[in-house]
Amino acid sequence: MNPSTLIGMIGGLVVLTLAIYLNVDKPAELINTPGLLFVVGGTIAATFLSYPLKEVLRVFSIFHIVLRNERIYFEKDILEIERVARLSQKGSIREIESEIGRINNPFLRTGIQLVIDNTPEEDVTRLLNWRIARLKAKEAAEAQIFRTMASYAPAFGMVGTLLGLVNMLGDIGAGDIASMASNLALALLTTFYGLLLANMVFKPIAVKWERRTDKRIAVLSMVMEGIELLHQRRTPTFISETLKSFMMKFEDELHDHHSKAAVAKTVDDKVKK
Repeated sequence: MNPSTLIGMIGGLVVLTLAIYLNVDKPAELINTPGLLFVVGGTIAATFLSYPLKEVLRVFSIFHIVLRNERIYFEKDILEIERVARLSQKGSIREIESEIGRINNPFLRTGIQLVIDNTPEEDVTRLLNWRIARLKAKEAAEAQIFRTMASYAPAFGMVGTLLGLVNMLGDIGAGDIASMASNLALALLTTFYGLLLANMVFKPIAVKWERRTDKRIAVLSMVMEGIELLHQRRTPTFISETLKSFMMKFEDELHDHHSKAAVAKTVDDKVKK
């Protein structure tokens, strides 16, 4: 499992448990199965209403990808591009074709095949850019589904709160104290469940998926740059150093981008308050 995910899950559970035990006399009273089912069921139902069945089922299947510790090894791609560049210098087309069969990255494999087939550079760039754009759009749509679920969960929490309050007001006239207490618990806990699901499950998953997409796009862009340099018959050393610099620059920009985004969100939240 990804260390940051594990730390976040354990830290969140510890803080939540401490807050409950320090502020609630009977922690078991915070468990309201009907309220939880209402929020979870309503969120899932609204998600299925909003998106095609295939997209929602695909998104649910990526939970394990978000949780696991997945590293992106761009160094291997750089070494493979450099190796192909050396073979290209020797004019060993057969050896390059043999090398292509050992490349695991399908994007890189396609690009090199296009180069040795003497495909015009503009066509190679256009095709690879199209594949990058398609991947970016697909994964952005997947992250958006989780953000949509994060907006639905608190909304259904509020709906549950309203239902509980309506029932409670009805019980006041009937003088049914036990039923009134039950409806009040439902009214308050559904909002709690909705906020908890939105901010500890759905939003974090969306953010992690977006960061993963940014890294994958950077690696694909680096590979495309390497393929263009191969097409231009640049030297292996030049290609290797250029691609390493490309990735270093991206990592700096990615860190800066997310830092600025976090600051902007904090400022925006303060303005709204």
